[in-house]
Amino acid sequence: MDGAIGFVVARGDSVDRARLSYLRTGAVPSEEILTTAEIGQAADGGWPATWGADVASIDATCFRLAELDDLGALGRPAARRGLDWLASRQHNSMWEEDDSLAAEAPPWAKPGDPEARLYLTANAAFWLSVSDLDAGWGGGQYGAVLRPAGQAIAAHIGSDGSWRSFLVSAWLSAAVLHRQDMFYESARIQIMLGERLPKMTPADVAWMASALRRVGVAVDDWLLTAARRRLAETQRSDGGWTSDDGEAFDVHTTLAAIRATR
Repeated sequence: MDGAIGFVVARGDSVDRARLSYLRTGAVPSEEILTTAEIGQAADGGWPATWGADVASIDATCFRLAELDDLGALGRPAARRGLDWLASRQHNSMWEEDDSLAAEAPPWAKPGDPEARLYLTANAAFWLSVSDLDAGWGGGQYGAVLRPAGQAIAAHIGSDGSWRSFLVSAWLSAAVLHRQDMFYESARIQIMLGERLPKMTPADVAWMASALRRVGVAVDDWLLTAARRRLAETQRSDGGWTSDDGEAFDVHTTLAAIRATR
């Protein structure tokens, strides 16, 4: 952990270091840091992707909410608008990017693609679930959106826990189903993830473990215990973990690993 902290301090920017401080001690970031993290929000409440011009993107909005979560900022107006926008984008119990993004969207966000649809549904439902969990309300502000989303996700999971989508869809789906008290369905996915864990990249392991912890999966859960062991085995000598998206994202992956081991 000391090595990971040192890596973020040495390689991260001011927002990254503020995320580190919040994850470690709960230190509230400055208003300047929070404003910087929220920059670029579209008028409708979502955030555009770098590949999507000015059109708000479900995937980009979820990514920005993850950064704001690391700053303790999900209760701020910008994040609330982003969450409300996500909820409004549900269609037939699922989520899909705007058709205008079809030409530019990467495979995981391509409108009309069923694998992308499951990933975006799991991702959007995950952040709405986190928001309701933090609020502590009974059914939650987004309960009416999340209940059909949970059913739709479960319908796309095979009887053996398999899924027809990207790997990330599996742990986000497991997290959403866990919050919907669909523990059996969530556990089936987790068993499949456990089988894949030895060959998963450090970035995937960190994201998986941090997502499951965020929705309240017990710290001594067998899958999380195995994930922490895998992270210990793959940490680099400089204290960081390697991102699947290039060196520029190594700090982000390392912050996810720190979040997973809190």
